[in-house]
Amino acid sequence: MNVIDCEQNSAEWLAARCGNLGASSIADMVAKTRTGWGASRFNLAARIVCERLTGTPQESYTNAAMQWGHDTEPQARAMYEFMRDVAVQQVGLVLHPSINKSHASPDGLVGDAGLIEIKCPNTATHIETLLSEDVEGKYIKQMQWQMACCGRAWCDFVSFDPRLPAEMQMFVQRVPRDDGFIAELEREARLFLAEIDKTIATLSDKYLSREAAE
Repeated sequence: MNVIDCEQNSAEWLAARCGNLGASSIADMVAKTRTGWGASRFNLAARIVCERLTGTPQESYTNAAMQWGHDTEPQARAMYEFMRDVAVQQVGLVLHPSINKSHASPDGLVGDAGLIEIKCPNTATHIETLLSEDVEGKYIKQMQWQMACCGRAWCDFVSFDPRLPAEMQMFVQRVPRDDGFIAELEREARLFLAEIDKTIATLSDKYLSREAAE
């Protein structure tokens, strides 16, 4: 693994991922409607273009529920370690082995083959997961990209809510690596990043060249 050793959400981490395509954005990258690409794909492309041209990470929206989820993540990790009798190694940012300007920031490495992806949602969402025993497609895409970047064979999806009775607090489902699906995502990522490069080149040719000529 090609790891940038930094604490997640630190200034160094934000700088390292600025202008890159991360695992959490893969679902937005491939989002489609009946008529073509979805708005989330265009918004993602615009954000990455802005970050590359300004060199500054774009501010992300955070509400109280999101902050609670972030603050609760260490508790979820500790519970997972206890229940599974494993040690989770935290990691900063892992670069994709063959696609430039792409990365993943998993919530932890488990042994030599595994990863962990933790979600601490609102109680209603957690209960829905307990009932369905299913993992949303957007998280599957995120975890497959993490496995592609980290060279891992599986990722445990963890949903955690300590506000519920003990028996209902944690849901864990193991998602195996799918090389065929990863290949599809990698193909789309290369096309997507090429579009971003083209947009930046067009802007540079149109405006930077004009300024130089003047």
